[in-house]
Amino acid sequence: MTIDRLQSQIKKNKLLIAVVQAQDCDIAMEVLEKASFSVTRLPSVGGFLSRRNATLLIGSPEEECPKAMELLKKTCRKRVAFIAVPIENSPLPMPAPTPVSVGGVNLFILDIDHYEEV
Repeated sequence: MTIDRLQSQIKKNKLLIAVVQAQDCDIAMEVLEKASFSVTRLPSVGGFLSRRNATLLIGSPEEECPKAMELLKKTCRKRVAFIAVPIENSPLPMPAPTPVSVGGVNLFILDIDHYEEV
């Protein structure tokens, strides 16, 4: 049997790293676990707005990745938040509320070359 044929028969696995808002995390984990995905939650903090979020580590066979991505898109929605930005040339430091889009999911997908559970 050739090496190419052996490699094509090996089950390919992926690690999905999803950064989601804390308020979306519980429902996303619940939906993923009901769909038989292995999920680990790591608490984290965002850099731009310093909002609480969570990093989800999701193990998945390669062919199941689109399903996991779709579930994350359905459960982690974008929102509009307002930040205070100082008005230029104002005699008083009056902040103007400025809308910014937050939320959704930031997703990274990595190939798993080797995995051991010890």
